[in-house]
Amino acid sequence: MGGGQAMTPEEQELIMGLAVGLGDGPTRTLDEVLAHFGESDGEALALRLLRDAMERQDADDVEMALILHAAAGASVEKFLEALTELFPADWHRDHEDIVRMLGRLRSPRTVPTLALATHWVPEHLDWDENRALAVKAIWALGAIPGPEARDALEGLRDDENKTIRENALNQLARRGEL
Repeated sequence: MGGGQAMTPEEQELIMGLAVGLGDGPTRTLDEVLAHFGESDGEALALRLLRDAMERQDADDVEMALILHAAAGASVEKFLEALTELFPADWHRDHEDIVRMLGRLRSPRTVPTLALATHWVPEHLDWDENRALAVKAIWALGAIPGPEARDALEGLRDDENKTIRENALNQLARRGEL
């Protein structure tokens, strides 16, 4: 795998074995996956696979790269550029995972992407009247110190959507900025 080729079903199954299912633990080890791909660094492999999947606009392989990222305990910081580039693309289904990952950084550098997530609804989430993606982004913004996040939350105080408005107000109050 590599050099612009999609992962084989066997490679996807191997990486899926790293995921923790409902009530089940992983069925594969990171060492097994790394050995298959001829790599020694899970973080580097996950980033390479993510960049490759983005180049090919392959939603399934993006998901595999994010599973590998989690299994390898990889740094979100090293993935920041790729994740912010990937987030607004409408050809994948990992928007909520990206918001969750960016939220873990608690960095002002994530504010533009998180602010976008409060307004933009990807087609695959159009059914969600509760706006879970926006709510996750608002909570992530609430955890980021500094004026950038505060300003993004302030901009949502009068949002026409009640869920967005209430969550923004809750985060501003929690921050002591209401």
